[in-house]
Amino acid sequence: MHVTKRRTILAAMLATAAVTACPALAQDQAPADTRPAIDDSDDIIVTAQKREENLQNVPISIQALGTKKLDQLNISNFAEYSQLLPSVAFQSSQPGVTTVYMRGVASGGDGNHSGSLPSVGVYLDEQPVTTIGGTLDVHVYDVARIESLAGPQGTLYGASSQAGTIRIITNKPDTTGFSGAVDAEVNTVAKGGVGGKAEGFVNIPLSDMAALRVVGFYQRDAGYIDNVAGTRNFNVSAPAAPLAPGYTGTVTNAALVKKNFNTNETYGGRAALKVDLDDNWTVTPSVIYQEQRSKGLFGYDPRVGDLKVQRFNADSRRERFVQAALTIEGKIGNWDATYAGAYLDRTAHSATDYTDYSEAYDSLYATHNGISSYFYFHNAAGLTIDPRQYVIASDHFKKMSQEFRVASPQDERFRVVAGLFYQRQSNLIHQDYQVANLAPLLSVNGAPGTLWLTQQHRVDKDYAMFGEASYDILPNLTLTAGARAFIYDNSLIGFFGFGRNPAYIQGGTGNPPPNAAGSSRTGVAGCFTNQGLRLRDAQLAGAGTTLLPPAVDGGPCTNLGVYNTRTGGVDPVEAEGQGVTHRLNLTWKPTEDILLYGTWSRGFRPGGINRRADVQPYAADYLTNYEVGAKTTLFGGLLRLNGAVYQQEWKKFQFSFLGANSFTEIHNGPNARIRGIEMDANLSTGGLSLTAAGSYTDAKTLQNLCGYDDPTFTCATAGPTGQINYISAAKGTRLPITPRFKINGTARYTAPVGSGKAYVQAVVAHQSSATSDIRNKVFIGTFLDPTDPATVADPASFFNAATALGRLKSYTTADFAVGGQFGSYSLELFVQNAFDERAELSRFQACGNCGQRGYIVTNTPRTIGVRAGTKF
Repeated sequence: MHVTKRRTILAAMLATAAVTACPALAQDQAPADTRPAIDDSDDIIVTAQKREENLQNVPISIQALGTKKLDQLNISNFAEYSQLLPSVAFQSSQPGVTTVYMRGVASGGDGNHSGSLPSVGVYLDEQPVTTIGGTLDVHVYDVARIESLAGPQGTLYGASSQAGTIRIITNKPDTTGFSGAVDAEVNTVAKGGVGGKAEGFVNIPLSDMAALRVVGFYQRDAGYIDNVAGTRNFNVSAPAAPLAPGYTGTVTNAALVKKNFNTNETYGGRAALKVDLDDNWTVTPSVIYQEQRSKGLFGYDPRVGDLKVQRFNADSRRERFVQAALTIEGKIGNWDATYAGAYLDRTAHSATDYTDYSEAYDSLYATHNGISSYFYFHNAAGLTIDPRQYVIASDHFKKMSQEFRVASPQDERFRVVAGLFYQRQSNLIHQDYQVANLAPLLSVNGAPGTLWLTQQHRVDKDYAMFGEASYDILPNLTLTAGARAFIYDNSLIGFFGFGRNPAYIQGGTGNPPPNAAGSSRTGVAGCFTNQGLRLRDAQLAGAGTTLLPPAVDGGPCTNLGVYNTRTGGVDPVEAEGQGVTHRLNLTWKPTEDILLYGTWSRGFRPGGINRRADVQPYAADYLTNYEVGAKTTLFGGLLRLNGAVYQQEWKKFQFSFLGANSFTEIHNGPNARIRGIEMDANLSTGGLSLTAAGSYTDAKTLQNLCGYDDPTFTCATAGPTGQINYISAAKGTRLPITPRFKINGTARYTAPVGSGKAYVQAVVAHQSSATSDIRNKVFIGTFLDPTDPATVADPASFFNAATALGRLKSYTTADFAVGGQFGSYSLELFVQNAFDERAELSRFQACGNCGQRGYIVTNTPRTIGVRAGTKF
């Protein structure tokens, strides 16, 4: 709720924190990777540069949230800690489906299983957990710190760290003593239900040289969106066939009406074993398991009402991941050696109501009396049926990574870090678009009731060798140079599309419809025969029509691949490339408490494959960063003040969007330029601690973004099948998702009370508005048959302004807490989102042409709760 008086109060609170402390995040004293948490009075130790270093000595823009800060702010997931990281923005449709961006490096539309690799890398301890299907939302508990490294990290972290890296560092087993904790919470959500969580850990020394640490957690997030009663009316004024009994063109969701239907449960645990083999070598195997189950939709439809939607099939998602990791640390002579290997297995199963898609197509074909007239949604008896679709989908990610690196002694004048890296990640993609009672001959072959099927296997491989060398020109002047040589090899194979009635003959007469969509080109029509021709071409040529077996189990055949004349089979479509990224840094410490630096660095994302044969592969894109920054510790350590100014050049950025028939297409767009400022600070005096952090980001395109590929960016060349080209986003358009301003402030006052201590705390976060899509204009005529006179006669009538998504509005939220610690026990009362602000986290539509309904993903409404815990 945007109320002027509340905004004035919140702005005054935020300004006070910012003026008093200037922006800051990294107040907490994060432990080194192999040590337990330490107090806020100690130095902040991070490992952003693959060495243990004081945060104030690391010449990059980095924020660190330590154990105490994470506990104090009751942070348990990505959405909660990202609001405290000024360089981070994200798009999310529901828990577990989140795409992360940093420093404005965003073109929108990312995160699809057939899309670009992420531009921000995410690490759990030493191992990368970045996957195409969204950021791994690791439950945050018993975590040493979260490091946010802004800017290209391509030298030390590689391909998916083009714009930055987020590292989650867990607390490690401790051989010095037994310890543990248990924490519990119950809360209630305004206009919603009741939630809570229970968490705990135990650290068990097994001997002087071995220890075990085990963590367990369960969290239930209450629902707050209502599925309200509604109807949809499809045009059945002139159906191609009589209506099936009981179908009138009007459908209702009465059986699914429910309050607070968007619930989410997260549970799991992790365990780590630390074994000191001798004084030099340590082995740390670990495993983490996490499962997340969500129901309902996490966006609301403003056309229906605040926190309300109308859904006609049950929405759900279940995600499970397991990661086993092994870290070996030791000495080779006087050099440090580290091996880090991991295997991640992540599966996500979802069911999604796709009624909006059918509704949109019914409107698009209004001149043909709707889809009941234009298409063939018929049952086995040939009668017209309800055309609504229900999507059953799964993604099965597997990721194996290995890194070996060495580092020379840190106290020498010349220092080196160098290593080798390899990772292979795959995704088995399954998407089944079902229509109840659809005739088998109109369905995908072998899958009755399936209108469309995607059954694909994607593999992304990355090989690299990297190194950084630092030389102290003077005791207070250091030059660092680094490079990473990489090779990427990405492939995609499988099936996608409609089925094909075996009785349909390409070029024949008197044919039955090939499928429910009447498409004679897409799907089985494009599958390879045993002679190497595609089925459609084989029929036109009068050749044999025996299809090759599917390359990916579960598909009817293979239409995405390359026929191999030598083997007589189908090979994956591949995209390969190689290159070098670099970092050059000069650091000057005029005094012990002041560090100044300048950096020139580069990051990249690999190129890849478009599954549509008529859309070219996309090339790698590169981000070059020019940055100067300062880190200061003032007034005897009471105030830390850090800041950076940067300019980034993003060359031919990868741009993903839902194109014709809601296919994901990835193109290389124009160049973009991003300028920004980041600051963070912390002031601690007596019992008062003030922190603030903020960023300003100016990100814009330098040429036009065209509706269709045009290397000149004039948008004057013709589009496919002779369709007109057009300017989708003019030169100077702001890049989406990232707000121009983002700032937060925290104030905490602690005072002794008897033998314990009590505290009050306030957190205020604000961000300005942002666009939800880079495009201002979208031509939806390509969703129709190009031979359709309705499309060709008046193409201008098929322009849809920015797909009706709208802007992400600015918002300000406030959280408050009061509590106490007495011995080993703690108790806290808290209110989050105290003024019940509707923060617009992202906007989305069901499909590329579903402009009639846009959904707003919002934060949780005002939540009041109590939290208690004990340490032992």
